[in-house]
Amino acid sequence: MNQLLPLFVLLPVIGFCVSLLVPAKKENTLSRVVYLSMGLHTLLVFGYTIYWWLHQHETQHSQSVNLFNSEHFQFNFILMFDLVTATYLLTGAYLTMLVTIYSSYYLHRESGYKRYFNTILFFYIGYNITVMADNFETLFIGWEILGITSFLLIAFYRNRYLPVKNAVKIFSIYRIGDVGLLLAMWMSHHLWHESITFQKLQNAELVSAQLQSHTWIGAFISLMILMTAAAKSAQLPFSSWLPRAMEGPTPSSAIFYGSLSVHLGVFLLLRTYPFWEHQFSVRVIIALLGLSTTILSIGIARVQSSVKSQLAYASIAQIGLIFIEVAAGWHILALVHFAGNAFLRTYQLLVSPSLVSYLIKEQFYKFVPRQKSFEGKFLSNKLEYSLYILCLKEWNLDAAMYQYLWNPLKKLGKRLDFITLSSLWWFILPTYFIGLYFLSFAEDKISPFAHAYLPAVFGLVGFILALKAFSERIHARLSWVLVVLNHGFIALAVSYNEHFDFFQVYIYLSGVIVAGIGGFVVLNWLKKTETVSLDRFHGHVYEHPTAAVLFLIACLALSGFPITPTFIGEDLIFSHIHENQIVLATFVALSFIIDGLAIMRIYARVFLGPHIKNYHSIAYRSS
Repeated sequence: MNQLLPLFVLLPVIGFCVSLLVPAKKENTLSRVVYLSMGLHTLLVFGYTIYWWLHQHETQHSQSVNLFNSEHFQFNFILMFDLVTATYLLTGAYLTMLVTIYSSYYLHRESGYKRYFNTILFFYIGYNITVMADNFETLFIGWEILGITSFLLIAFYRNRYLPVKNAVKIFSIYRIGDVGLLLAMWMSHHLWHESITFQKLQNAELVSAQLQSHTWIGAFISLMILMTAAAKSAQLPFSSWLPRAMEGPTPSSAIFYGSLSVHLGVFLLLRTYPFWEHQFSVRVIIALLGLSTTILSIGIARVQSSVKSQLAYASIAQIGLIFIEVAAGWHILALVHFAGNAFLRTYQLLVSPSLVSYLIKEQFYKFVPRQKSFEGKFLSNKLEYSLYILCLKEWNLDAAMYQYLWNPLKKLGKRLDFITLSSLWWFILPTYFIGLYFLSFAEDKISPFAHAYLPAVFGLVGFILALKAFSERIHARLSWVLVVLNHGFIALAVSYNEHFDFFQVYIYLSGVIVAGIGGFVVLNWLKKTETVSLDRFHGHVYEHPTAAVLFLIACLALSGFPITPTFIGEDLIFSHIHENQIVLATFVALSFIIDGLAIMRIYARVFLGPHIKNYHSIAYRSS
């Protein structure tokens, strides 16, 4: 049975590759390809699960595929199949099959028909990799695929302002979760001194022995996992992103934010439960987080004027309850709850357009306002009205995220306006090459005191460059070059931090340099004929679709998309940061968050949104 596990990933990959070859105008051919690939995969999932359950239902593991190997680091791709995987696969296969059938009619003659199904199949690849992963590295591959497909589907109506803006906003939350997972992997490598599999985490004696001597490291890993799960599943303080993700087509909203993607935070907690099971404080935090999210989301859902927003907050409330169930150890109940919530929200979102039409007619003929709300029965009018206003404003969660996270970063970035192309040539590049020279030829001449601080200094410079790239509002090419240089300084910082084979740095920087040159060439070519800046959305994808595709590929490669050299390089970089070097790890982690945001912001501003030229039709602001 183990030999069949790779088929769960290969079938969607084959379907995706074939769908790329189908011409955009061949809707029937494309839908048949999607039906066939999804149908075969669904049959495989149901057949395998039934056979597995009737015979032994023991955990199955595929053969490990080594993608990279060094003295202190191994990147293994390995899959597993157990009860949690079976539940997520069954639910995902059946619902995705239904949604693809629904979508073929819903999006008939839509200009982005092919693009939509390409993205859905790509999403399904990431979903299968994530729920079948047997280690953090494999899970991270699927996790990253889910993030970029989410961005592309929210911005599906790319000629409209709000879908594109919200896609960038939600991608920023996903990046926080991605770096939380990256930090958990980093500290996990130092705790176990290997690429630990989830199978080994089932060994209670091994986990207990490690955590007794590394209590704080264990707590840090658990909190990073919780942060990642909260960001993915829209728990506090990240709850406000889910209703804004509903700007995409209704079927993709159903499959992403009603049923599958939004429940993957729960999956991460279930998969890592043996690690934090005996950390009582972590379990209490998870339960309290789920409870507070549920209470707030119920109130917010009751006052929403949009049916999609109502369903989004209703789903958040149920996921909060599932967090409590996972923290309490009620895993079977959590899996049943997940499947039930996924099916219900998918159904509700798919029928929501018809439901709105029906309710409008009902209200026109039979509407009778309620004399008193449920809350009014036991609350004073003053308290009731205050709660109503707070829920209507969504407890200012979105405003708080801007006030305490993004706005301070932007203000700090604006103070870096002295960084220009000329300062790059005269100060920053010479600094980099001087550091590279001493590292290669004269490292022994650096005093031990200075050498100890050089990694943090170079890490700080990289962080400053990433911050300037994120806050740049005019020059797209400057922002792009700053992101590339940020990666260079991060590599330099880690090279000073620990002596290791330079081949690992070459792997990391090879992806960065190739993607950086490719992206810069596209921007430079576009600059010759079009307006290219970051002060507004330009929508150049309509007149330059090939350039948009090439630049998107460069963006993905530069931001560390699986399984580019940059992606493997980011893992390698973290493996050479010691567990006591919190400052350096913080600079590197923040740099990876911010440069990913800067990259996707450049792509969105240059190629997406309403077109800058007025002879193109102006679409509605929202979908």
